[in-house]
Amino acid sequence: MKASLVLLAVLPVYTQSLPTCQALQHHGRLQEGQACFARLVNSNNPALAAEGLWGTGQFREANEQFRLALKQHAESVEIRVRWGRLFLERFNRAEAGGLFKEALDKDPKNAQALLGMAQLASEGFSQEAVELAQKAANADPKLVEAHELLAYLALEDNDAEKAGQEADKALAISNEALDALAIHATIDWLNDKTSTPWMDKITAINPVYGEAHSMAGHFFVINRRYKEGVAHYRAAIQMNPRLWEAHSELGVNLLRLGQFDEGSRELELAYNGGYKSTETVNALRLLDKFPNKDYVVFRTPTTIVRLEKKEAELLKPYIEAELQRAISTYDKKYQMKLAGPVELDVFPNHEDFSVFTAAMPGLGSILGVTFGLNFAMDSPSGRPPGSFHWASTLWHELSHVYVLQATQHRVPRWFTEGLAVYEETAAATDWGDRLDPLIISAIKQDKLLPIAELDKGFLRPSYPNQVIVSYYQAGKICNFIAEKWSYQKLLDMVHAYARLESTPDVVKKQLGIAPEEFDKQFFAWLHAQTKAPVEHFAEWKKGLTQMHQDMDAKKYDAVLEQGKAIRDFYQDYVEPGSAYEVMANAYLAKGDKVAARKELEQWNSVGGRSPLLIKKLATLEEEAGDTKKAAAVLNRLNYIYPEDEELHHRLGDLWLAQNNIAGAIREYQAVVALKPLDQATSHFQLAKAYKAANRADEARDQVLLSLEAAPSYKPAQQLLLELSK
Repeated sequence: MKASLVLLAVLPVYTQSLPTCQALQHHGRLQEGQACFARLVNSNNPALAAEGLWGTGQFREANEQFRLALKQHAESVEIRVRWGRLFLERFNRAEAGGLFKEALDKDPKNAQALLGMAQLASEGFSQEAVELAQKAANADPKLVEAHELLAYLALEDNDAEKAGQEADKALAISNEALDALAIHATIDWLNDKTSTPWMDKITAINPVYGEAHSMAGHFFVINRRYKEGVAHYRAAIQMNPRLWEAHSELGVNLLRLGQFDEGSRELELAYNGGYKSTETVNALRLLDKFPNKDYVVFRTPTTIVRLEKKEAELLKPYIEAELQRAISTYDKKYQMKLAGPVELDVFPNHEDFSVFTAAMPGLGSILGVTFGLNFAMDSPSGRPPGSFHWASTLWHELSHVYVLQATQHRVPRWFTEGLAVYEETAAATDWGDRLDPLIISAIKQDKLLPIAELDKGFLRPSYPNQVIVSYYQAGKICNFIAEKWSYQKLLDMVHAYARLESTPDVVKKQLGIAPEEFDKQFFAWLHAQTKAPVEHFAEWKKGLTQMHQDMDAKKYDAVLEQGKAIRDFYQDYVEPGSAYEVMANAYLAKGDKVAARKELEQWNSVGGRSPLLIKKLATLEEEAGDTKKAAAVLNRLNYIYPEDEELHHRLGDLWLAQNNIAGAIREYQAVVALKPLDQATSHFQLAKAYKAANRADEARDQVLLSLEAAPSYKPAQQLLLELSK
């Protein structure tokens, strides 16, 4: 948000020439305002000189003058606040927060300092921002900016009524409160009004106030209406070409939509204009390697997949096949076709991926994000082995693609996230996230939200990890609806949201009950489902600790006795050190491979993802003579961590022996793509698979590559003779 006029009555160390400069800017007389600020630069008062330097874009020099001013007025709260605002504007959150805190230590009810802290908190979509802004408004009922910020925060929470009320409070104090007017204009635009009288009022005060459109762009983007957001950022720049923040936001969002050339130009304009936010700098750094230098694009009629060059050969067959399978499934489930090809960007570096999701609400520890027909996600190599199920994430994000298109991006976050979570486990029961201890705690403490308020858990969490809890709750709500009313009801809700109906109305019309009654039924259903882990969590936790202690002491019988007593209290727990794993290891220590295999089979079916345990289970299946199960277990690891050479060797051998020639070829190709040390064997294995598929020319090419790596490799020599007959 743009700062409104500073009330000089609260800045006694300043002369009264500053309001003149600020008034000129406020009314869009930018050149005159700049000249006015330039005159302040030579002031003998360092606080006033700092304001002049700030106003003329000499930020480093302004910082030094504020430092000097505070030396001269060491107790000044006002200088600390203004200096903090400079740091906040120039992307130094830590210094800004420190100065605001110092000011509040000296004057706990200082409205401007409270406002600064509120603005700082608002950048992270924190609930604390609302509380601090309200404190600022209470401390100074005439503080226009406090009510403008409260309006802004309310609209982020999709509470248009409250946003309008707070904007009206600001306008009652000053009828020239530009951001309050912009809030009203944004509400109209979000409701699909193509024109709004509020914009006329803005331009009558300030004809170049592009910040109004820039503010609207923010709200469209956080509501995932990216194309409309881009249009507003363009309108902001048209009104004021020097609005560098709008250039940056336009650039970032153009990248998200795959418009890389124009996005790059806008980001460079912002940077060269002095707008060097973290998002701007990181996006420009990413563009040094993405999308062209270090990445390669694969196209089909329905997909565009961009992969990092070093892992493209390995990942392409798996990702393209899974994407095509998901599209085919969703075409039928959602009863629609997408408007164009889906574009997927896969990042092996999570920090690069994070550039695409900077300053977005409710993302938490995000794995993927969707922008329309475009979506991006982490690569399997971007996360620790076993911590990330890439295929599950792909299906989750693709669900968003369909639902956003079906609703023209008019759908509450809780519903689209909940439906996507539902679709993950609908694709495969061992996919999706499990019930974790954080969620158990939230259920036990009754922290889940009513359905009508569930969006708040995503947009402005009130306690740590509430976003994770909200994902789980939203997914379970969709499970409950599908189970009680049918999957078709979920589709009916999609169409209802496309008609811009509210969640309370959707529940009433589509499910035939009041939201309060829905909550009552849902919570009863959920509590029945989670009764064992919630009620026995402390007992389970204590028992698991004892199991580990007994295992370390080699008290295997005690381990198994304790495991049988507590394992089923919390069946969803398949993380490292789970009861399944400890019991399997105890059985193996006792020489009981059959029982160990059964434990790991149960762990596997629930959704365990440790590559080490998956391969251990496959070995046990092979030793038991069930090679089909062994192959199925290993193939599951392809969806979790395909960067595993041993996996592909073993699965290729199993599938070749089972006459799954296509599968064997894919796995041996993966081995080659990983560039193993033993090049001769890897190319030879692939040659054998090609020969089995009657693809003699490709088999011969691979044999020659094998012999190039090891000229005396006899199996390859023999195969070459066979192929030459």
